Amino acid sequence: MQRVWSNCDKMPFVTDPIGIIGEAEAAKMLEQKGFKILEHNWRMGHLEVDLIAENKKEIVFAEVKARTTTFGGKSPEEYVDEDKKRRMVAAANAYIKYRRIEKEPRFDIIGILVDPNTNEVTYRRHLENAFVPRLKTIHTNSFSGLLGWHHRGHTIGRKKK
Repeated sequence: MQRVWSNCDKMPFVTDPIGIIGEAEAAKMLEQKGFKILEHNWRMGHLEVDLIAENKKEIVFAEVKARTTTFGGKSPEEYVDEDKKRRMVAAANAYIKYRRIEKEPRFDIIGILVDPNTNEVTYRRHLENAFVPRLKTIHTNSFSGLLGWHHRGHTIGRKKK
C-alpha cells in the first residue's frame, strides 16, 4: 500500500496498487481524448472525485472503478451506484463553486480491469456523460434566474444565457 497526499485537505489516505494503476490508466485515456487533468483524488471533507479534467468547453468529473475480476458478472463501471453518483454531484458542486468554474460539467465513469499477477490493464471502458444530475431552475425574481444544481441549501450554477 502506498500513502498518497490529498491535494485539498492535506490529510493522507491509503490507496491500493490496483486503484493507482486504474486511475493512471483512466487519466491517460482522458488525456488521449484531449483533456487536461486538473486534479487526482480531489477531496473536500467527505466528498471525493477520482479525476477532474477539462478541455476548451467542458469540465469532466470522473469516477474510476478498478478491479481485478468481474465478480458477480459485473464490469467495474457497473459498481457505481446512485449514492456514489449523488456524492459525485455534491463534490462537483463544491469544486465548481470554490474554483468559480464556468464550463459545462460532465460526469464520466471509467471501468478498468487489472491482471493481479502482471498489473497489466486487460479491460478499459469509458462511459462519457454516464449520468446527468437533475437540474432545477431557481428564480430570484421574475426576470432573472439561475440554472444549476441545488444541494443542501446551496445553488451551484450560472445565469441562463
